[in-house]
Amino acid sequence: MGIFSRLFGIGKAEAHNALDKLEDPIKMSEQGIRDLKEDLNKSLQGLAEIKALAIRTRNDNAKFKADAQVAEQKAVALLQRAQTGQITVEDADRLAGEMLKNKEKFEQEAQRTAKELVMHESSVQKMEQNINTLKSKVNTYENELRTLKARAKVSEATKKINKQLAQVDSSSTVAMLERMKEKVTQDEALAESYGAIALESKTVDDEVDKVLSVTSGNSESLLALKAKMGLLGTGSENTPPPPPAV
Repeated sequence: MGIFSRLFGIGKAEAHNALDKLEDPIKMSEQGIRDLKEDLNKSLQGLAEIKALAIRTRNDNAKFKADAQVAEQKAVALLQRAQTGQITVEDADRLAGEMLKNKEKFEQEAQRTAKELVMHESSVQKMEQNINTLKSKVNTYENELRTLKARAKVSEATKKINKQLAQVDSSSTVAMLERMKEKVTQDEALAESYGAIALESKTVDDEVDKVLSVTSGNSESLLALKAKMGLLGTGSENTPPPPPAV
C-alpha cells in the first residue's frame, strides 16, 4: 500500500510540474492580449457597421422630411391652380388630398427614422466608449507584459546564480585547495631530489677536472702574489728551498 501511495505522489507531482510548464504565465498573457486584440478588431468592425447604418438612417430621415415638404408644396400648387381656373376644383381637391396623404406617410417615415437614428447614435456612443476602454486595457496589459518579461528574465538569472551559490561546498573547496598545496609541495621536493641525484651522478673525471681547475687557479694567484712580494727566487718556482745548514 505504501509503494502505491508513493507512486501516486510521484505521479501527482510530475503532473503538477507538467501543468506548471504548460501554464506559462507569460505565454498565457500573450494569448490573452491576442484575444483582446481580436475582440477589439471585431468591435471596430461592428462600430463601423453601426456608424454606416446611422449614416444611412440620417440620410433617409432627411429624405423623408424633404419628400413631405415637396408633397405639401405640390398640394398648395394644385389648390392655387384651381383658384386661377387652370384645373377644376374637384381635380385639385382630389390631387391635393393625395399629396397630403403622401406628406403624412413621409412624415411618419421621418419620425420612424428619427427614432432609429437616436438608437443608432446611442449605440455608436456606447460602442466607442467600450472600444476606448478595451484599447486602454490592451495598452495596459501590453505594458504589464513587457514589465513581466523583464522581471522574469531578472528572476531567472538570479535564480540560476543563487542556485549555483547554494550548490557551492566551501569545505570541499578548501579540501581541494589543500590537496593542491600538498601536490605542489611534493612536486617541489621531487624536483630538489632530482637535482641532488644529478649532482651525485657526475663522473670521477668531472670531479678531478673541477679540482685541478680550482687548484691551478689558486696556484697562479699564489705565484702572482709571491712575485709581487719578491718572495720568488731566481730558480724555478717549483724548486724546493735549500735545506737548512747544520
